[in-house]
Amino acid sequence: MSKNILITGCSSGLGLALTNLYLEKGFKVYGISRTKPQIENKNFIFKNFDLSNINEIKIKLQSFIENIKTIETVYLNAGMLGEIKASTKTQVSELNKVYELNVYANKELLDILATIKVSNIIAISSGASINGSKGWASYSLSKAGVNMLINLYSKELQETKLLAVAPGVIETPMTDYIRFDIDDEEFPSAKRLKESHIQKPEEAAKRLDDVISNINNFESGSFIDVRNI
Repeated sequence: MSKNILITGCSSGLGLALTNLYLEKGFKVYGISRTKPQIENKNFIFKNFDLSNINEIKIKLQSFIENIKTIETVYLNAGMLGEIKASTKTQVSELNKVYELNVYANKELLDILATIKVSNIIAISSGASINGSKGWASYSLSKAGVNMLINLYSKELQETKLLAVAPGVIETPMTDYIRFDIDDEEFPSAKRLKESHIQKPEEAAKRLDDVISNINNFESGSFIDVRNI
């Protein structure tokens, strides 16, 4: 029997790369995103849903997830960057929009996942969760929240290994925005990002799969950066 994988934000970037990787490996992949990727594979089961609709997650996704019954690995990948700009110019409403999707949507999903058998849960975090850089208020606050969310739930989901994982810099529309639209002089972190190694999504997906292969080396609830292992 093929093992089950659940991936949020499966339609593009890292989520799509993970979806294709596990389908190639013969897994059954359950995907959740706003748009359906162009994948024709009997082992791909798709659910169209916008996770920014926080109040509808348990209503619309409870039965979809519970019917899977047993999941090898969940990738909580869906998220957003928000606008790169000075904290003093960032409104609380902007912070809330990013935080709700990046943190509270995952909290709602974790509540559902707690009702079934799940071996591993990987929440996609970021180096920005521990590095305070000018302009990154929305994203950094939310990813720091992801780290603590995973830490807290690891104390309750004793039979599941939970990790918050920074996958490194990946070539996506998000990083394209930083590389091409952000002023290096005003936001030095943009320059550092441009000078760092930028992975293809497929490379990042394989590195995350390597984390799963070595998951017993990590303490449940911890934050890890793939660039440091």
